[in-house]
Amino acid sequence: MSELITGEQYALSAGPYQAVVTEAGAALRELTHEGRPLILSHGAGEPAPAAYGQLLIPWPNRVDRGRYSYGGATHQLDVSEPERDCAIHGLVRWAPWRAAVQEPGRVRLTYRLLGTAGYPFRLDLEAEYTLDASDGLHVRITARNAGTATAPYGHGAHPYLTTGEPIDACAVTLGADRYLPVDDRMIPSGPPLDVTGTKYDLRNAPVLSDRKIDNAYTVLRPPPTTNQSTSSARPADDRDGDGRAWVNLSGTTRTVRLWADEAHPWMEIYTADDAPDPREGLGVEPMTCPPNALASGEGLRHLEPGEEFTGTWGIQAAG
Repeated sequence: MSELITGEQYALSAGPYQAVVTEAGAALRELTHEGRPLILSHGAGEPAPAAYGQLLIPWPNRVDRGRYSYGGATHQLDVSEPERDCAIHGLVRWAPWRAAVQEPGRVRLTYRLLGTAGYPFRLDLEAEYTLDASDGLHVRITARNAGTATAPYGHGAHPYLTTGEPIDACAVTLGADRYLPVDDRMIPSGPPLDVTGTKYDLRNAPVLSDRKIDNAYTVLRPPPTTNQSTSSARPADDRDGDGRAWVNLSGTTRTVRLWADEAHPWMEIYTADDAPDPREGLGVEPMTCPPNALASGEGLRHLEPGEEFTGTWGIQAAG
């Protein structure tokens, strides 16, 4: 481990998989399979650009003008995206997290989020990264309300999947029936819409080509019923027998897959048009709630004092 701008570097290894998690934000800085990258990475000596691999807690995406009401009071968050007058991606992605457990294939980091004027609640957070030689990366995020008042909560994550080639030539599969329209400030402009017949329909593995997408998807396909097969022949974009939804990014020679459990009914897809390396990776962001949830209340978790909430997601190579 080395002391760099992103703090301690926690290197994980299991079979063909290797990963690096940083003290800064408990972020996923690198993930490889047989030496080939599965996500866009950055140097340990630079802050994560475009939220590469960061955790988004206690809200994912944006809060309109950073303002929301909760528990009979109005709260004002710092506007961290001034060009759009929004608060973006939570409060912990630059914070120093502490390693509670460190093993060759696993690290668990913790952080205590204390109350601020814009978020006067106290959370104890855990992020556990585990590598499995056959199943790839598993990430478990847990939040416990350590305060005395009910706390509004949501989380997400921000990896950019890569097959090693530009995404324009890649096919993307996401079994989601609806997408969330947004305005020019990336705030939801209406209820979720049917993807059928639009550029947002990713259900049948279209090649991305020049599609520009930065939207949240929902109505992820439900788990199979008890009389349905859960074999490996089941479409990868369905939720599987464990309730996981899948996103596939398929290039010429290989596929990268991200899954998320039922704690994540939303999946943001971002074609990285404004990232430092435009369209070299696909932002695939499992989320527990949609953008602007602190203000709208949609999908928001209401954690009572002492209550915990956990969600898991992961990434693996295929082909």
